[in-house]
Amino acid sequence: MILYPAIDIRDGHAVRLEQGDYGRETAYDDDPVDAARRWLEQGARSLHVVDLDGARSGEPRNLEHVRQIAAESSVPVQLGGGLRDADAVAAALASGVDRVVLGTAALTKPQLVAALAAEHGERILVGVDARSGQVAVEGWGRETGATPAHTVADLAARGISTFVYTPVEVDGTLAGPGLADLQEVSGAATSANASLIYSGGVGSLDHLRSLRELGLPALVGVIVGRALYEARFTVGEAQAVLDG
Repeated sequence: MILYPAIDIRDGHAVRLEQGDYGRETAYDDDPVDAARRWLEQGARSLHVVDLDGARSGEPRNLEHVRQIAAESSVPVQLGGGLRDADAVAAALASGVDRVVLGTAALTKPQLVAALAAEHGERILVGVDARSGQVAVEGWGRETGATPAHTVADLAARGISTFVYTPVEVDGTLAGPGLADLQEVSGAATSANASLIYSGGVGSLDHLRSLRELGLPALVGVIVGRALYEARFTVGEAQAVLDG
């Protein structure tokens, strides 16, 4: 499993939200590039960047910061937030990132997702953010009624090979990963020969160890944000746990 240090950008800063609430924000770096440099120095194998302003507005807002991160990074970078049409995806890929993570568009425009997957292949991921067992969209502001497992199965059939799964209730809390639906979501991904990256609630090395010890075949990575910013462990220590 690969550790994905998170760099969430809002108003030009590296921040973290608690439970997806824009009113419960903690700012950590004035410049998100500084966060990227720190994670790279600690041995990151990949970076996960989210344009929070884009997620809320529906179009990318922080691509200049993303370009700087991608230019300085010697490892793959993936970007999510506000990528809801083909032009936004093209602009994101042109910024230098290796992969993009679609969110709202995956639920509202499944034919677009299929077309993007056909054009860009494994460079297109889908973020499945769930609240109370339902997929949430539009910057986590609206629940759709669709279940995470069903969404994974449906979009895998449309050509998506990797998903990012986040139970919003635990995101940014450091209280531990949300395991209630993880096995079902992972099972849907396994059945579709797809991969899963987990995000949310990790606050200790034991939390990472618990995810690894689940032994889920589809689970290939874990995104961690706040615990790294608050130095509860380093990127290297976390990766060592995931390596087993």
